[in-house]
Amino acid sequence: MFEQDQRKVFKTLLGAVSEGVIIVDENQTIVEINTSAETIFGYTRDELVGQPLNTLIPQRYHASHGGHFNEFMEKQERRQMGKGRDIYGRRKDGSIFPVEAGLNPFEIYDKTYVMSLIIDISDRKKQEQEVLELNNRLEKKVEERTKTLHQIVEELKVVNSELDTENKRRIKAETETQIALQKEIELNELKTKFLSLVSHEFKTPLSGILTSTVLLGKYKLAEQQEKRDKHLNTIINKVHYLNNILNDFLSVERLETGKVNYTFKTFKLSKVLNEVIYNANMLLKDGQKINYPENIDDMSLHQDEKILELSLSNVVHNAIKYSPEHTNIDIKILQDDMQTVFTIKDQGIGIPEIEQKNIFNRYFRAENVLNIQGTGIGLNIVKSHLEHLGGTIEFSSREKEGSTFTITLPNKAH
Repeated sequence: MFEQDQRKVFKTLLGAVSEGVIIVDENQTIVEINTSAETIFGYTRDELVGQPLNTLIPQRYHASHGGHFNEFMEKQERRQMGKGRDIYGRRKDGSIFPVEAGLNPFEIYDKTYVMSLIIDISDRKKQEQEVLELNNRLEKKVEERTKTLHQIVEELKVVNSELDTENKRRIKAETETQIALQKEIELNELKTKFLSLVSHEFKTPLSGILTSTVLLGKYKLAEQQEKRDKHLNTIINKVHYLNNILNDFLSVERLETGKVNYTFKTFKLSKVLNEVIYNANMLLKDGQKINYPENIDDMSLHQDEKILELSLSNVVHNAIKYSPEHTNIDIKILQDDMQTVFTIKDQGIGIPEIEQKNIFNRYFRAENVLNIQGTGIGLNIVKSHLEHLGGTIEFSSREKEGSTFTITLPNKAH
């Protein structure tokens, strides 16, 4: 149990959190909850403090939960609970409901505790089910329409089989109809995938921001500045991440609607590269190093400076994100009278060969990076911009050995 002064601190902190908060010790004994948790589970604080965590977990999950908790305590890492599977809570009245939970270990007075942020997602699950049913109805309608159209086309073929020109016209109409129906299905799938992506990519950093904000308040002493800085940096980085996602979505919309206006001017390559590497250095992992290209001081381009910076930043940031600690990222630039070639080589996890054909597709993410944050939009945006500017982006990659991306741009915009 927490001491009296500890309880006052946690009561103040937890009272400001809208999610349910449950704090347990390393024996899975509940030591503190907030009012939101009381509302979610239907218990009062006095009824839960001192009780085992299994009080709030359905009976059928007790055995497996113990193993998951022990594994978590060994690793001591913040994470989302139940990733890849549904998890459930049990109210005082015995009713079972779906929840989302984030686990955050911490220590106070040499004792280890785990804080869980609990969200009742019953409404969201209901909405997801409604969306699924709506999609099923839409697919059924599409199937019925396809069947009806197919029957009509077949009847027309029989009636007008002697008219070759007419047959060709009908075949063309049938093909166009099938393409249109397929596009309708693909659009519906894309919208569903997009909504799921936005929900996931925004919720994870927002949860991290909330957790860091809550924990920030308990470091009040001057000698705890390093811990305060750590949480402040977490908040800043996640806000930057969310801002970049929004910029990517806006770029996609502008590209699709043709609202992109390029601004061409002459500029030094070193200016753009210095900006890219300055920003990238703030993202480097322990021991990572970016090797600056040689002999570029006299190189210039007449192109859209911002698009070049965006393209190089995207590839360099990917190299940092998908490479382990203590590795190098090499940047080389070659220029002749007609074009400039940028090469970015890393020593990262690489791209599986079977998935390389999809790497520039929107929202695509390879199987070996699904546990790393990202939207799968960046390379698609870069490729579209470069093609508008008369350039190209290519790559070569071997899994577990690294990747090399090559960007080629004309020296002058036409």
